Amino acid sequence: MENLCEGCECERIEQMIRHALWSSGRKRIVVGLSGGVDSSVSAVLCCRAVGAENVSGYFLPSVVTPEKDVRDVLELCEKFKISCFNVSISGILDEFRKIPGYESTPYLDGNLMARIRMTTLYYYANQKDALVCGTSNKSEYLLGYCTKHGDDAADIQPLLHLYKTGVYRIAEEVGIPESIIKKAPSAGLYHGQSDEEEIGFSYDEIDRYLVNLESNGWKPESGSEKEILKKVKSALHKRNSPPNLMKD
Repeated sequence: MENLCEGCECERIEQMIRHALWSSGRKRIVVGLSGGVDSSVSAVLCCRAVGAENVSGYFLPSVVTPEKDVRDVLELCEKFKISCFNVSISGILDEFRKIPGYESTPYLDGNLMARIRMTTLYYYANQKDALVCGTSNKSEYLLGYCTKHGDDAADIQPLLHLYKTGVYRIAEEVGIPESIIKKAPSAGLYHGQSDEEEIGFSYDEIDRYLVNLESNGWKPESGSEKEILKKVKSALHKRNSPPNLMKD
């Protein structure tokens, strides 16, 4: 597993955030808050890097968003003095339901909600002359457990080099509320949705298998590692730039 000096790692991430903001000529950061550990850690690191007064948090609920997420987002923002804006995406989703051939499944609705949320964040980022902070971690990025042009789209990705277990250690370091740290990870895309149930492995298992695979040249040593490797390979299109014939 990752051998992190949490304090050192926080400073390294904060320096990256400051440099990204400075080099872009922007002064503010917009981040989507879900009530989960990844978005919470990302937002707090942004506040530590550039000051909470320069960070705008957007909570973008739908009809399937649990009430607990509302409370957790409010607690986080109150503790770290983050300006929080509550913007429901339900009305936008309802408009999409009117398009010809619309089908409603957890998979289709979930990906659409992720893209609506990111589009909304970019609208507010444009309005505020800000950068959008992403909240993806290395575990989910490698497995492809994200939506292309949805939650994987951003101007800054402070957690992309950290496995999920590493994110939890940073969360403890920076003082994320226990209610968020102890919560079962969920993308909140439908009632009762659980990340670990959907993936089929716990994050402890996922990270252990990914570390072993990386250290062994991506050669699986067990059936579980083969399953994880299959997910990594099938998600390659999400990590690569679109194929094209453009020449330098």
